[in-house]
Amino acid sequence: MKRAGAILFLILLAAGSFSSLAAGKGKSPQYGKTNITDMVLIYHGGVHRPLEWNKEQFTPYVVHVDQKGRKNWLFDGFLFTEFIDGKGHHFAHGNENTTLAARPEWEWLMERQFEKDRGFSALDQCIADQISEMGNPPFRHKLVVVMPVPEKDQKNWGNLDRPMDFSNDKDRIEACQWYIDRFLEQYKKEGFQHFDLEGFYWVSEKDGAYRDILVPVGDYIRSKGLRLFWIPYWTAVGFDNWKTDKFDFAYIQPNHFFKSEVSYERLDAVCAYAKGTGMGLEMEFDRRALANSPENKRDRLVSYIDAFEQNGVFKEASIAYYEGGGAILDFYRSTNPLDKEILDRLAKIIVQRKKMKQFKK
Repeated sequence: MKRAGAILFLILLAAGSFSSLAAGKGKSPQYGKTNITDMVLIYHGGVHRPLEWNKEQFTPYVVHVDQKGRKNWLFDGFLFTEFIDGKGHHFAHGNENTTLAARPEWEWLMERQFEKDRGFSALDQCIADQISEMGNPPFRHKLVVVMPVPEKDQKNWGNLDRPMDFSNDKDRIEACQWYIDRFLEQYKKEGFQHFDLEGFYWVSEKDGAYRDILVPVGDYIRSKGLRLFWIPYWTAVGFDNWKTDKFDFAYIQPNHFFKSEVSYERLDAVCAYAKGTGMGLEMEFDRRALANSPENKRDRLVSYIDAFEQNGVFKEASIAYYEGGGAILDFYRSTNPLDKEILDRLAKIIVQRKKMKQFKK
């Protein structure tokens, strides 16, 4: 009965999701695919984060060594994101007990991203070290970076050519443009050798407060030859609005991992929705998926892998990987055979995806 109910739900969902996409076009629905096949989220910036993201910590994200000692290149995309600074300020809405970030915090975040031997610098060094051992990868690594979002309630952000008041959309847009320009100027100075900047990430997971500025901000990013990415959660405000907002690519979060009341059928439903609307998928897990975790969420991670296999996600879609800011490193360091087994299973899929014709760049 459980699976029958899921099938009925998917039929109803598909009828609504696919009809507008395929009507009059004669096209079969398909998942979203971009030039980043497997992009891992790296939470870097806030002082509360447990990892400093040096090159050693990046190693199991750049390459995977399986239990037989075979080494392969792993993730081809790295999304550096942050939403709070750990010092009482937030860069996106919805974070309690913090205040709105202003220009000093925006500048601070950028400085953290470009810190020597951490973050971007460490990733570049890590890839270089692996190239010296393995030779050049069969793909070019891609970088996507977070940009702070300008909240309408912020009326004391600071000055550009005038005091900026974010209740005015013009000021919000100009602040974003300023940040983009400053970032690109510093990025060029750094001269990173082993990855390419692909675009910026809109860290707010819903669009309601930003609809009036998303298109002009995205257009400015595109004028620089870059793209704007988004990862809304399932049923977030505007999650079905990503094309109207002119995001260049969007992934959808199923959120099955986090809540026990969210059944496996949610994964089937979100896969069907993504396929009907041309979105990529996000895989979600964190340290609670480790075999010895008292919260025992290993089966939830297995459910994502199973569902993505059964729904053709691994064969067709670009995927973003939320791993809670260090879980893959924990799996890599674990001595528990169950942890080695599941990391090998997932890494094998990621490695094989780079060899598929539809994903080759």
